[in-house]
Amino acid sequence: MFERFFPDHTVASAYDIDFEKLYHQGYRGVLFDIDNTLVEHGSAADAKAKKLFHRLDKIGFEYCLISNNKMKRVHSFNETIGAHMVFNAHKPAKKSYYYAMDLMSTRPENTIFVGDQLFTDIFGAKRIGLKNYLVKPINAREEIQIVLKRKLEWIVLREYRVRKREEKRKKRWKRQLRKKYSVRHR
Repeated sequence: MFERFFPDHTVASAYDIDFEKLYHQGYRGVLFDIDNTLVEHGSAADAKAKKLFHRLDKIGFEYCLISNNKMKRVHSFNETIGAHMVFNAHKPAKKSYYYAMDLMSTRPENTIFVGDQLFTDIFGAKRIGLKNYLVKPINAREEIQIVLKRKLEWIVLREYRVRKREEKRKKRWKRQLRKKYSVRHR
């Protein structure tokens, strides 16, 4: 029931993702949410964000900011970054994700998405087949409508974690069985 909202990967921060490895795997574009993914709500691009985008440039990635915020907010963050950008994206609508990929000249199979919300960011990315990363929100203090969504997200994430633990348990069990019953050949 909740699978459509399950992220492909969860990480503590957008800054912890191994972008070099992803580039070597054939990914060429990265879509980023801004608020609570890269910086606190309403904040300008800080030194950490600037360093990340400089790193992505050196690796060879194209990147785009995709936000449900208005043009003024996205422009203010992007002044020192110089990324492609999509504002008023209406995530999880598919159209903006496709538009962002057009700006970067990438396709779903070589583009990843990084965001902090399940029902907008991750669900939208999954709808078009983007590899996605759910990051822990930078700041726990949020607007009331987001706080309400976070309570629902908590239910989905609890189920996601239960399933991940079960998958790990099954893999461990299979390894133990293989080890126990394996026949050594000479």
